[in-house]
Amino acid sequence: MVDLTQRYDVLVVGGGNAALCAAIAARRAGATVLVVEAATKFYRGGNTRHTRNMRCAHDAATDTLSGPYYEDEFFDDLLRVTGGETNEALAKMMIHESKEMLTWIAEQGVRFQPSLGGTLSLGRTNSFFLGGGRAMLNALYLTAEKLGVDVLYEAEVVSMEIENGMFLSARVKRGDGHADVRAGALVTAAGGFEANKEWLEESWGPAARNFLIRGTPHNRGTILKMLLEAGVDKIGDPTQCHAVAIDARAPQYDGGIITRLDCVVFGIVVNKHCERFYDEGEDVWPKRYAIWGRLVAAQPDQIGYIIFDARSLELFMPSCFPPIKAETIGELAQKLELDVAALEKTVSEFNAHVVPGTFDHTQLDDCRTEGLTPPKSHWARRIEQAPFYAYPVRPGITFTYLGVRVNHESRMMMADGKGSANMFAAGEIMAGNVLGRGYAAGIGMTIGSVFGRIAGREAAANARN
Repeated sequence: MVDLTQRYDVLVVGGGNAALCAAIAARRAGATVLVVEAATKFYRGGNTRHTRNMRCAHDAATDTLSGPYYEDEFFDDLLRVTGGETNEALAKMMIHESKEMLTWIAEQGVRFQPSLGGTLSLGRTNSFFLGGGRAMLNALYLTAEKLGVDVLYEAEVVSMEIENGMFLSARVKRGDGHADVRAGALVTAAGGFEANKEWLEESWGPAARNFLIRGTPHNRGTILKMLLEAGVDKIGDPTQCHAVAIDARAPQYDGGIITRLDCVVFGIVVNKHCERFYDEGEDVWPKRYAIWGRLVAAQPDQIGYIIFDARSLELFMPSCFPPIKAETIGELAQKLELDVAALEKTVSEFNAHVVPGTFDHTQLDDCRTEGLTPPKSHWARRIEQAPFYAYPVRPGITFTYLGVRVNHESRMMMADGKGSANMFAAGEIMAGNVLGRGYAAGIGMTIGSVFGRIAGREAAANARN
């Protein structure tokens, strides 16, 4: 039984990867720790439940990684996907610290498996969790509980007492009752505000109503708002986020990884007017998949359609929903309720501009278009072999980048430029420090793990001193 009358050294708000890494690190540093998770025990862990892998720097191949991924290459990849919109000092520190994370995470009971192949192309850079994100979470919770970390489920923080950058207490709602929790230090790892459609609409306008939320419905940004109102400095653009194109038939919340589609590179993507609107073969998929949510969000009615033919059907991991199938492009258009002539024209024009090459989905090949706008830079093949297939897609928001500013200790920075006395942050709520825009597969888990471990360690030291 958790005794809320005691004063804990560290209070961790949130229940996902970042929160558990913080709780374990703080407890291993000798602190008493309480984790409060708004979800039920079954749905604990926020978006971590839907993850599969983590990107970490390493200097040599391992049992689960096919080769080295040096710090410089990791940083170059980050600069490329963010367009340089990152705190370079924090990013380099995170990448350097990530080299220890594969070992540290394994020491907490998490197991890895050989990387998946196909379009993911992550065998060298990313470690995959055996059993996925839920198995990873279960291992972290088991370790935390064995260490003596207290955990409260269905415990929503409804207010916090913060004075001049110092956390004093949090009011927690459980059922019909409330309790005040006092702690010497606070770690917030409560996610972004992607499940708050009203907040999304403030920046995106009415388009946000058509967004699907890939993860938990609990990430409504309530903790983030409390912190900003208490004078914590903010970082990031409210319209920037991890947004992928997911199956339009997915549920409003918690569709997770099985609604994501990795087949963009094998075909073309059109909007409701049957117009292509971006280069489907710009780069390898792990470095570009997270731009497609924003691209689709900018299209009429926030809907798109991935069109491909029989040759590509088994080259990618499918959605949990079957593709829409037809024997002709015209029949496919009818099933999609698109203009038949318009879709036929778009496919014909694309086919006419394809320059044949040697198709290789594992690297930047020489299959491209010429004289077509927008171009398809790689993996361009004529769409001509029946049957033809399509997936309808909508923007799937994973997490938002607007958050709290932190320093190298994961300590929250106040709007006046000073560091908070005892407040730290990890995970999505501070991801904007590293991700100004863009995304590379697995880096969200890197941010959560690295900054979670740092936040827990520093919070413990802060509280005990």
